[in-house]
Amino acid sequence: MRGASPGAAVQLARMNAEIDVRHVLPSIHVPTLVLYREGEYLREAARYMGERIRGARIVPLPGVDHLPWEGSQDDVLNEIEQFLGRLDAEPEPDRVLATVLVIEADGTEEACDLVRADVAQFRGTELSLTHDTLIATFDGPARAIRCATTLMELARRNGRPARAGLHTGECELGGDLLDVLPVSVARGLKERAQSGEVLVSSTVRDLVAGSGLVFSAREQDPLRVAGVPEAWNVYAVAA
Repeated sequence: MRGASPGAAVQLARMNAEIDVRHVLPSIHVPTLVLYREGEYLREAARYMGERIRGARIVPLPGVDHLPWEGSQDDVLNEIEQFLGRLDAEPEPDRVLATVLVIEADGTEEACDLVRADVAQFRGTELSLTHDTLIATFDGPARAIRCATTLMELARRNGRPARAGLHTGECELGGDLLDVLPVSVARGLKERAQSGEVLVSSTVRDLVAGSGLVFSAREQDPLRVAGVPEAWNVYAVAA
């Protein structure tokens, strides 16, 4: 990577090595362009990703360079320009990728007001809030985790037991968001959590690789949801 110090390059390589998004690829339903050069070392990985994203446009370009600003930049820019031009005629996507937080803690009306303030601070959207359970969505998994740990600390300071679960998945806009798979997975994680614990799915853990958040694997069977063939390994957020 040009202009980067050796230490920064090593750190970036380590972060990339920790990221595994293979199980997330089928849940992407937005227009996607995958470009790679025919002679580059990551051509197989690029094709692998593109083939698993529904409707993705996969374009091999001549050359051996991986970085888009190396080699023929005109080829890259022309493909991007054509791809963006086609988007004008396509309908807006009706599904989004969101991180769902489900947290359970005994509370009061005053505590609920504090919870709402914390969710807003981390750019979350409240779906449901009762005297003991919050369900909220976030557009970023790292913010969702930090919100969860903040709410857990709030419960601890008030002497109330609390536990939480988080999962990232696809949600359909306009539907009943309380009845989508990511909420079911987050609920299942919350049910497995011990008091004072925040559990996340392997999807969430992989998506925040390099963020500085620390996790420990739970020695449990993978989490499964009835009627769904997928399973998710379980991790606890380090205190």
